Amino acid sequence: MTRLRLAFMGTPAYAVPTLDALLASRHEVARVYTQPARAAGRGHRPRPTPVALRAEAAGLPIETPRHLDGADAGAALAALGCDLGVTVAYGLILPKGWLAAPRLGFVNAHASLLPRWRGAAPIQRAIMAGDTKTGVTIMRMDEGLDTGPVLLAERVPIGPAATAGALHDALAALSARLLLAAVDGLAAGALPATPQAADGATYAAKIEKREAAIDWRAPASRAWCAHWRLRPAPGSPMAANASSFWRRKRRRRPVGRCRELSSTRHRPSPAARARRSARRASSGPARRRWRRTPSSAAAPSRREPACRAPLQADRRI
Repeated sequence: MTRLRLAFMGTPAYAVPTLDALLASRHEVARVYTQPARAAGRGHRPRPTPVALRAEAAGLPIETPRHLDGADAGAALAALGCDLGVTVAYGLILPKGWLAAPRLGFVNAHASLLPRWRGAAPIQRAIMAGDTKTGVTIMRMDEGLDTGPVLLAERVPIGPAATAGALHDALAALSARLLLAAVDGLAAGALPATPQAADGATYAAKIEKREAAIDWRAPASRAWCAHWRLRPAPGSPMAANASSFWRRKRRRRPVGRCRELSSTRHRPSPAARARRSARRASSGPARRRWRRTPSSAAAPSRREPACRAPLQADRRI
């Protein structure tokens, strides 16, 4: 089997198992491309991507281009002399210059059974749609969005209690295994490609928080998918119309009753007022702030304010 020189392109944690599998194989990872570090967290500090952290730990050279356009698109990649490019959830569409740079082109691992759920969020879209199966597809890349011919594919069932996080981890491990098998097959020259089906294509757009919100007027199965099965991301915030729904259900007091309660709630009883007056009468004049005097000076008594003598002197003047 021929040893291939690879260029790896990936960004999120989903791509890390595939990078680990390639590093443990007999093939060489010449360079890693990933998205630039972006501000995140409460401090808005630049946070590298999971792929960048893993590549740095392995001592691999890293490139973080913000875009792939330009007249010299793919020239730096072609100068590396790579045999094959591997992409897993990279986040950018590769121009024609990049696709033609490696000798064998590019292959991509996608977390769905293409042509269903092409796009950025195939795992969450499959759960939101109530699909009973999904999988991983290894395909050759072209200029379209996940439209290349299929090299390998494997199906994974979606159980009724499966969450997006559990399905993400299972498909990430499957992507690593299938993509390594595809790289070995291309190195041996014995991996045919099959065009995707013309019908059944759907688009998996990026999930927004408002889409995952719980709609209390929807059927129970849809609310279940939004609340339980989309964990941990993007979560299930409450829908905007839910607050008005619960406001209508809340029992309100009459306005007159609220005013009466607000005017009498903090009024003390006659006995409490009498005790307070007795305390004020026994405490003498208004309390002053006490301070400690040096031991050499005549210290006032415990109940005598330190500022009494100056005040009496001022009165005599």
